[in-house]
Amino acid sequence: MASVIGIDCSTQSCTVEVRDSDDGTLLSSSSVPLPQTYPPRSEQWPRDWWNALSSAVRAYDIADVQSIAVTGQSHGLVLLDKGDRALRPAKLWNDTESQVEAEELVERLGAEVWVERIGSVPKAAFTITKLAWVWKHEPETAGKVARVLLPHDWITHRLCGSFVTDRGEASTTGYFDPAQATWCFPLLELVDKAAPWGEFLPGVAQPEGIAGELSGAPAGELSLRKGIPVTVGTGDQMAGALGLGLVPGEIGISLGTSGTIYTVHDFPVSDKLGVVDGFADATGRFLPLVCTLNAAKVLDATRRLLGVNYQDFSELILGSHPLGDLTLVPYLDGERSPNLPFSSGFLVGIRSDVTQAELARAAAEGMLSGILEGYDSLLRATGLHSPKFLTVTGGASKSKAVMQVLSDLSQLPVYVTSDNDASARGACVQAAAAAKGRKISDVCGDWRPRMVLGAEPSVPKDYSNRRRQLYREQARLAYEMTSRH
Repeated sequence: MASVIGIDCSTQSCTVEVRDSDDGTLLSSSSVPLPQTYPPRSEQWPRDWWNALSSAVRAYDIADVQSIAVTGQSHGLVLLDKGDRALRPAKLWNDTESQVEAEELVERLGAEVWVERIGSVPKAAFTITKLAWVWKHEPETAGKVARVLLPHDWITHRLCGSFVTDRGEASTTGYFDPAQATWCFPLLELVDKAAPWGEFLPGVAQPEGIAGELSGAPAGELSLRKGIPVTVGTGDQMAGALGLGLVPGEIGISLGTSGTIYTVHDFPVSDKLGVVDGFADATGRFLPLVCTLNAAKVLDATRRLLGVNYQDFSELILGSHPLGDLTLVPYLDGERSPNLPFSSGFLVGIRSDVTQAELARAAAEGMLSGILEGYDSLLRATGLHSPKFLTVTGGASKSKAVMQVLSDLSQLPVYVTSDNDASARGACVQAAAAAKGRKISDVCGDWRPRMVLGAEPSVPKDYSNRRRQLYREQARLAYEMTSRH
């Protein structure tokens, strides 16, 4: 049976899916964990990605493969020397050590100029701030740099030897204009005027482009046939939109390590407030997006604190409302939206008679309220009306309790998919389009996954309004307290 391979190298694991190249039927899937990281320094060696990928691919016998596509965590910085060797561990998207550099870069041009140039205001997550950090703190490393790549670019290079990226992934760097689809070298000159940036950066291919063919050595390591076409790939959220089959007007939410909320848009989006990032997507459209640093980890941390398993934690969440004023502002690892990388969490309104159920519910509501603040910003920046439903993916989407809280707070039906990894599915969509000579958007429509109703609102709108307003008040206080320090 003819098949395609989709690879998703995320922060926590490397997932490989094999799908029928004609209809997208899932043939096999395997996921291998990656080394855990903890902000403010969040780094991984690229070799760990490759080792996990190799283990995941070798986990099963793969049918006739027609094409391979790679997606990976956006923003990360991979620096190679002239021998294509990694000079240091890759700084990941949730590494916040470059916050000072981010502030300096924004100050030099002003936030409005950055929005005009790249559709976003640089934050510590962005690749350009990590470049500035390395140039300032590790000048010896900077002097040896021959290539600057993103994580998915590096895996593509490891597969086929090419140095290439796509406009979706490139738009997350902080030095790419998504509207014009070009690198912004003057922005990189803010890091180093003398560096030959044009030689350092990969080429930018069209969405259906082929990066190269699977080379002999990696083919042997993966037990695959040499010469399989390797597509240009894309970033994880861009692939997630493909995997969900999103069309303009629909809104997707991903609840993994981070929380992201995004939509496919026909026109570039520029948010002067800097909350919405105006990225490109993987089809030629755009992907305005809001990302929070804290999502599923908030639930995991609270569950560990309570000493309960996942099932008991879910039951606690559902058995706790109505709450009093207990509110968790979940900036556990700092935060990206709002931009508070050195913040921590705030638990407000706790009393001596607090129950486990109240704390569990506060954790779920706090995490999801932060996501929904991004939802409001996304509607404002795009001019969209409230959608009829929300589509959710990611690890936390498996929890019926979490989906119920999201539906209650948003007052919208919530739909989930039966697929575990929308990004890996989206990579398969891209691979199939290349294999069949079709447009990605056409395959995306044909492969649109079956949606299952995850939850409908079960509480009055007054409850939702009160809980969200209480969260806004406490989040504003947390912002003021953190900003003063």
